[in-house]
Amino acid sequence: MPASTPQETIPSNSAQAARTAGIEFSQVTKRYGANTVVNNLTLSIPAGETTVFVGSSGCGKTTTLRMINRMVEPQEGTITIGGSKISQTKTPYKLRRSIGYVMQSGGLLPHRTVLENVMTVLPVERHPKPQAKERALDLLGTVGLDASLAQRYPAQLSGGQAQRVGVARALAADASILPHGRATFSAVDPIVRTELQEELLRLQGELHKTIVFVTHDIDEALFLGDNIAVFAPGGKLAQYGAPEEILTNPANDFVESFVSQSVGALLPADVMRQVRYIRRERYRRTREAAASGEGAASTSGRG
Repeated sequence: MPASTPQETIPSNSAQAARTAGIEFSQVTKRYGANTVVNNLTLSIPAGETTVFVGSSGCGKTTTLRMINRMVEPQEGTITIGGSKISQTKTPYKLRRSIGYVMQSGGLLPHRTVLENVMTVLPVERHPKPQAKERALDLLGTVGLDASLAQRYPAQLSGGQAQRVGVARALAADASILPHGRATFSAVDPIVRTELQEELLRLQGELHKTIVFVTHDIDEALFLGDNIAVFAPGGKLAQYGAPEEILTNPANDFVESFVSQSVGALLPADVMRQVRYIRRERYRRTREAAASGEGAASTSGRG
């Protein structure tokens, strides 16, 4: 995991970072007129882990996320994926097709069914329609949705169901990078939100994608993230590190003030680690029990 350090001392060009980072920002700046929304960002996001961008409104989290697939272009600096500069190796269109993207509130097309929404990216990638349909149905099962929902339209879904369809669509192209847009889970009630968070942890345990997640909620960041990037006003990276490090060793007064809003800030670091471990173990045992039950049912059915 990355060290918990303020922006000024984060290493930018180490050979180790270049080898292990799935996504790397090097001295990236984005301005809109005189307003700097991302300020000299240097950050290495490890492959196969969940990195959460957290901070108050207007601090550059979503802009940084959108620069990964070139929906926003920086004025300065470089961004690499797998060691290749995205500005030089791929057109924006091709790059976006290679990256899954979970939009805010699902971002589903209202005139298409659930199945058609999930299949959206598959014909573009030259999947024959029967194979695309089969894969879309499989993905609905992967995100915990019943196949009976396939012919419904987005307006006929609950908020939680719509979010799951959005995740299934992002997974359809089998991309290794999966950005989650701002407030992805905030539009649903607390119970559904917890279920979606658990589902994300379950999927990550199975698929090991490079997930970049944006939230205003520090508690959500602490439970979901392997790494947390705290953004401060003015688009500056205030601190980057493991959740326990952010809690126990805030880099400055801003980070300390921000994490003080967290329930986790009330817990000792060892207790926080235990909570995260217990939560992940619970999902693992649930998956193993479900797999065992399916195997038993299959055996008993052979008669």
